[in-house]
Amino acid sequence: MLVSERIGQFFVESDGGRDRLEYTEYGSGDEWVVLLHGLLMPRRMQQPLARAMAAQGLHVVTLDLLGHGRSDQPADPLVYSMTSFGEQVVALLDHLGAEQAVIGGTSLGANVSLEVAVIAPERVKGLIVEMPVLNHALVAGILAFVPIMLAARYLPFTANTLQKLSRSVPRGIVPFWAGIGLDTVDHRADSVASVLHGVIFGRLAPSSSQRRRIHAPVFLVGHPIDPIHPFVDADMLAAELPNVRFERATSILEWRFRPDRLTAAAADFALECWRAAAPATTARARKR
Repeated sequence: MLVSERIGQFFVESDGGRDRLEYTEYGSGDEWVVLLHGLLMPRRMQQPLARAMAAQGLHVVTLDLLGHGRSDQPADPLVYSMTSFGEQVVALLDHLGAEQAVIGGTSLGANVSLEVAVIAPERVKGLIVEMPVLNHALVAGILAFVPIMLAARYLPFTANTLQKLSRSVPRGIVPFWAGIGLDTVDHRADSVASVLHGVIFGRLAPSSSQRRRIHAPVFLVGHPIDPIHPFVDADMLAAELPNVRFERATSILEWRFRPDRLTAAAADFALECWRAAAPATTARARKR
Protein backbone atom coordinates (compact mmCIF):
# COMPACT_ATOMS: atom_id res chain seq x y z
CA MET A 1 0.00 0.00 0.00
CA LEU A 2 1.42 3.36 -1.06
CA VAL A 3 1.23 6.19 1.47
CA SER A 4 1.76 9.91 1.07
CA GLU A 5 5.09 11.35 2.23
CA ARG A 6 5.70 15.01 3.02
CA ILE A 7 8.78 16.82 4.32
CA GLY A 8 8.28 19.68 6.77
CA GLN A 9 10.22 21.91 9.13
CA PHE A 10 9.71 23.97 12.26
CA PHE A 11 11.86 26.06 14.57
CA VAL A 12 12.76 25.79 18.24
CA GLU A 13 14.38 28.28 20.57
CA SER A 14 17.57 27.23 22.37
CA ASP A 15 20.38 28.90 24.28
CA GLY A 16 22.20 29.14 20.98
CA GLY A 17 19.35 30.92 19.19
CA ARG A 18 16.64 29.74 16.82
CA ASP A 19 17.22 26.30 15.29
CA ARG A 20 15.50 24.57 12.38
CA LEU A 21 14.32 20.95 12.69
CA GLU A 22 13.21 18.84 9.73
CA TYR A 23 10.76 15.93 9.69
CA THR A 24 8.90 13.62 7.30
CA GLU A 25 5.21 12.73 7.54
CA TYR A 26 3.86 9.40 6.30
CA GLY A 27 0.13 8.91 5.85
CA SER A 28 -2.58 10.99 7.47
CA GLY A 29 -5.21 11.00 10.20
CA ASP A 30 -5.28 11.60 13.94
CA GLU A 31 -3.57 8.39 15.12
CA TRP A 32 -0.10 9.89 15.45
CA VAL A 33 3.20 8.04 15.84
CA VAL A 34 6.58 9.80 16.18
CA LEU A 35 9.71 7.75 15.44
CA LEU A 36 13.21 8.83 16.51
CA HIS A 37 16.64 7.78 15.29
CA GLY A 38 19.83 6.56 16.96
CA LEU A 39 22.81 8.68 17.96
CA LEU A 40 24.26 10.63 14.99
CA MET A 41 21.94 8.72 12.63
CA PRO A 42 19.38 10.39 10.33
CA ARG A 43 15.61 10.09 10.58
CA ARG A 44 15.70 8.09 7.35
CA MET A 45 16.74 5.02 9.36
CA GLN A 46 13.09 4.78 10.48
CA GLN A 47 11.71 5.05 6.95
CA PRO A 48 10.89 1.31 6.48
CA LEU A 49 9.04 1.13 9.80
CA ALA A 50 7.28 4.45 9.17
CA ARG A 51 6.03 3.31 5.76
CA ALA A 52 4.82 -0.01 7.14
CA MET A 53 2.97 1.64 10.04
CA ALA A 54 1.42 4.29 7.78
CA ALA A 55 0.17 1.50 5.51
CA GLN A 56 -1.81 0.27 8.53
CA GLY A 57 -3.57 3.63 8.81
CA LEU A 58 -1.30 5.37 11.30
CA HIS A 59 -0.04 8.94 10.80
CA VAL A 60 3.71 8.58 11.27
CA VAL A 61 6.32 11.33 11.63
CA THR A 62 10.08 10.82 11.66
CA LEU A 63 12.13 13.65 13.15
CA ASP A 64 15.76 14.67 12.86
CA LEU A 65 16.64 15.85 16.36
CA LEU A 66 18.92 18.86 16.65
CA GLY A 67 22.44 18.00 15.48
CA HIS A 68 21.24 15.11 13.30
CA GLY A 69 20.32 14.51 9.68
CA ARG A 70 18.98 17.57 7.88
CA SER A 71 18.19 19.56 11.02
CA ASP A 72 20.52 22.33 12.15
CA GLN A 73 23.81 21.20 13.69
CA PRO A 74 25.08 23.97 15.98
CA ALA A 75 28.58 23.58 17.39
CA ASP A 76 27.55 24.16 21.01
CA PRO A 77 27.44 21.23 23.47
CA LEU A 78 25.12 23.19 25.77
CA VAL A 79 22.18 22.83 23.36
CA TYR A 80 22.35 19.01 23.36
CA SER A 81 20.76 16.99 26.14
CA MET A 82 18.10 14.31 26.59
CA THR A 83 15.79 16.89 28.11
CA SER A 84 16.19 19.30 25.18
CA PHE A 85 15.66 16.43 22.73
CA GLY A 86 12.48 15.52 24.59
CA GLU A 87 11.32 19.13 24.45
CA GLN A 88 11.92 19.11 20.69
CA VAL A 89 9.52 16.18 20.34
CA VAL A 90 6.88 18.06 22.34
CA ALA A 91 7.48 21.11 20.11
CA LEU A 92 6.94 18.87 17.07
CA LEU A 93 3.57 17.73 18.47
CA ASP A 94 2.62 21.36 19.05
CA HIS A 95 3.64 22.25 15.50
CA LEU A 96 1.59 19.36 14.06
CA GLY A 97 -1.42 20.10 16.25
CA ALA A 98 -1.24 16.60 17.73
CA GLU A 99 -2.50 16.41 21.31
CA GLN A 100 -1.01 12.94 21.79
CA ALA A 101 1.18 10.45 19.95
CA VAL A 102 2.79 7.08 20.33
CA ILE A 103 6.46 8.03 20.75
CA GLY A 104 9.15 5.57 19.75
CA GLY A 105 12.80 5.28 18.91
CA THR A 106 16.01 3.31 18.74
CA SER A 107 18.95 3.71 21.15
CA LEU A 108 19.17 7.51 21.59
CA GLY A 109 15.60 7.68 20.30
CA ALA A 110 14.50 5.14 22.90
CA ASN A 111 15.94 7.26 25.71
CA VAL A 112 14.39 10.42 24.29
CA SER A 113 11.01 8.64 24.16
CA LEU A 114 11.32 7.85 27.88
CA GLU A 115 12.24 11.50 28.48
CA VAL A 116 9.07 12.69 26.72
CA ALA A 117 7.00 10.36 28.90
CA VAL A 118 8.51 12.02 31.99
CA ILE A 119 8.38 15.69 30.98
CA ALA A 120 5.03 15.57 29.15
CA PRO A 121 3.13 12.39 30.13
CA GLU A 122 -0.18 13.84 28.97
CA ARG A 123 1.15 13.91 25.37
CA VAL A 124 2.12 10.22 25.29
CA LYS A 125 -0.36 7.61 24.07
CA GLY A 126 2.24 4.85 24.23
CA LEU A 127 5.97 4.19 23.84
CA ILE A 128 8.00 2.03 21.45
CA VAL A 129 11.41 1.59 23.07
CA GLU A 130 14.09 -0.33 21.15
CA MET A 131 17.53 -0.83 22.69
CA PRO A 132 17.42 1.60 25.64
CA VAL A 133 20.82 2.79 26.90
CA LEU A 134 20.79 2.75 30.70
CA ASN A 135 23.08 2.02 33.66
CA HIS A 136 24.83 -1.08 32.35
CA ALA A 137 25.80 0.58 29.06
CA LEU A 138 27.82 3.41 30.59
CA VAL A 139 31.32 1.90 30.37
CA ALA A 140 30.89 0.56 26.84
CA GLY A 141 29.33 3.83 25.70
CA ILE A 142 32.22 5.88 27.10
CA LEU A 143 34.79 3.57 25.51
CA ALA A 144 33.01 3.74 22.14
CA PHE A 145 32.13 7.42 21.88
CA VAL A 146 34.68 9.40 23.91
CA PRO A 147 37.50 8.61 21.43
CA ILE A 148 35.24 9.78 18.57
CA MET A 149 34.45 12.97 20.48
CA LEU A 150 38.13 13.65 21.22
CA ALA A 151 39.16 12.97 17.62
CA ALA A 152 36.46 15.30 16.32
CA ARG A 153 37.48 18.00 18.80
CA TYR A 154 41.26 17.83 18.55
CA LEU A 155 41.80 16.14 15.17
CA PRO A 156 38.92 17.67 13.21
CA PHE A 157 40.31 16.60 9.84
CA THR A 158 39.25 13.03 10.69
CA ALA A 159 35.52 13.78 10.86
CA ASN A 160 35.67 16.42 8.12
CA THR A 161 37.39 13.95 5.76
CA LEU A 162 34.74 11.32 6.49
CA GLN A 163 32.04 13.88 5.75
CA LYS A 164 33.60 14.77 2.38
CA LEU A 165 33.97 11.10 1.46
CA SER A 166 30.39 10.29 2.45
CA ARG A 167 29.02 13.18 0.37
CA SER A 168 30.91 11.95 -2.69
CA VAL A 169 28.84 8.72 -2.78
CA PRO A 170 25.37 9.03 -4.38
CA ARG A 171 22.87 7.44 -2.02
CA GLY A 172 20.90 5.94 -4.89
CA ILE A 173 23.68 3.51 -5.87
CA VAL A 174 24.26 1.93 -2.45
CA PRO A 175 22.01 -0.38 -0.39
CA PHE A 176 19.65 1.34 2.04
CA TRP A 177 21.59 0.62 5.24
CA ALA A 178 24.91 1.50 3.60
CA GLY A 179 23.34 4.86 2.81
CA ILE A 180 22.31 5.25 6.44
CA GLY A 181 25.90 4.57 7.44
CA LEU A 182 27.11 7.25 5.03
CA ASP A 183 24.54 9.70 6.41
CA THR A 184 25.72 8.92 9.96
CA VAL A 185 29.24 10.17 9.25
CA ASP A 186 27.94 13.19 7.30
CA HIS A 187 28.64 15.65 10.13
CA ARG A 188 31.13 18.48 10.62
CA ALA A 189 33.75 17.78 13.24
CA ASP A 190 32.59 20.57 15.56
CA SER A 191 29.00 19.29 15.39
CA VAL A 192 29.99 15.68 16.16
CA ALA A 193 32.10 16.78 19.12
CA SER A 194 29.29 18.97 20.49
CA VAL A 195 26.55 16.35 20.16
CA LEU A 196 28.65 13.66 21.81
CA HIS A 197 29.80 16.02 24.58
CA GLY A 198 26.22 16.96 25.40
CA VAL A 199 24.97 13.37 25.38
CA ILE A 200 27.90 11.72 27.20
CA PHE A 201 28.24 14.26 29.99
CA GLY A 202 24.56 15.03 30.42
CA ARG A 203 21.63 13.09 31.81
CA LEU A 204 21.55 9.74 30.03
CA ALA A 205 17.92 8.88 30.79
CA PRO A 206 15.19 9.48 33.36
CA SER A 207 16.02 8.03 36.76
CA SER A 208 14.68 4.66 37.86
CA SER A 209 12.12 6.31 40.13
CA GLN A 210 10.89 8.47 37.24
CA ARG A 211 10.71 5.47 34.91
CA ARG A 212 8.57 3.59 37.43
CA ARG A 213 6.01 6.39 37.20
CA ILE A 214 5.54 5.96 33.44
CA HIS A 215 2.04 4.53 33.11
CA ALA A 216 1.66 4.71 29.33
CA PRO A 217 1.74 1.28 27.63
CA VAL A 218 5.24 0.39 26.39
CA PHE A 219 6.43 -1.90 23.58
CA LEU A 220 10.00 -2.74 24.61
CA VAL A 221 12.58 -4.49 22.42
CA GLY A 222 15.93 -5.76 23.67
CA HIS A 223 18.53 -8.09 22.20
CA PRO A 224 21.62 -10.00 23.36
CA ILE A 225 25.35 -9.55 22.74
CA ASP A 226 25.61 -5.77 22.45
CA PRO A 227 27.58 -3.92 25.16
CA ILE A 228 26.21 -0.50 24.17
CA HIS A 229 22.61 -1.78 24.32
CA PRO A 230 22.90 -4.63 26.83
CA PHE A 231 19.91 -6.90 27.27
CA VAL A 232 20.17 -6.42 31.03
CA ASP A 233 19.21 -2.75 30.59
CA ALA A 234 16.09 -3.69 28.64
CA ASP A 235 15.28 -6.38 31.23
CA MET A 236 15.71 -3.86 34.06
CA LEU A 237 13.45 -1.38 32.31
CA ALA A 238 10.79 -4.06 31.78
CA ALA A 239 10.81 -4.75 35.52
CA GLU A 240 10.37 -1.03 36.30
CA LEU A 241 7.49 -0.29 33.94
CA PRO A 242 3.95 -1.11 35.10
CA ASN A 243 2.48 -1.63 31.61
CA VAL A 244 4.95 -3.27 29.25
CA ARG A 245 5.11 -5.76 26.42
CA PHE A 246 8.66 -7.10 26.18
CA GLU A 247 9.96 -8.59 22.91
CA ARG A 248 13.38 -10.19 22.59
CA ALA A 249 15.03 -9.64 19.20
CA THR A 250 17.50 -12.24 18.00
CA SER A 251 20.13 -9.54 17.45
CA ILE A 252 20.60 -5.85 16.68
CA LEU A 253 20.16 -6.78 13.00
CA GLU A 254 16.74 -8.44 13.18
CA TRP A 255 14.66 -5.26 12.91
CA ARG A 256 17.00 -3.98 10.19
CA PHE A 257 17.19 -6.98 7.85
CA ARG A 258 14.36 -9.33 8.91
CA PRO A 259 11.86 -6.76 10.15
CA ASP A 260 8.51 -8.44 9.52
CA ARG A 261 7.92 -9.90 13.01
CA LEU A 262 8.87 -6.82 15.02
CA THR A 263 7.34 -4.35 12.56
CA ALA A 264 4.01 -6.17 12.69
CA ALA A 265 4.13 -6.29 16.48
CA ALA A 266 5.00 -2.58 16.77
CA ALA A 267 2.26 -1.56 14.34
CA ASP A 268 -0.30 -3.69 16.19
CA PHE A 269 0.80 -2.14 19.48
CA ALA A 270 0.42 1.42 18.17
CA LEU A 271 -3.02 0.63 16.77
CA GLU A 272 -4.05 -0.90 20.10
CA CYS A 273 -2.87 2.24 21.92
CA TRP A 274 -5.12 4.38 19.75
CA ARG A 275 -8.11 2.10 19.41
CA ALA A 276 -8.44 0.56 22.85
CA ALA A 277 -11.69 1.61 24.52
CA ALA A 278 -9.97 1.63 27.93
CA PRO A 279 -6.37 1.83 29.15
CA ALA A 280 -4.45 -1.24 28.15
CA THR A 281 -3.96 -3.90 30.80
CA THR A 282 -0.48 -4.96 31.76
CA ALA A 283 1.02 -7.46 29.36
CA ARG A 284 4.40 -9.00 29.99
CA ALA A 285 6.06 -11.20 27.38
CA ARG A 286 9.41 -11.91 28.94
CA LYS A 287 12.48 -13.13 27.01
CA ARG A 288 10.60 -15.02 24.34
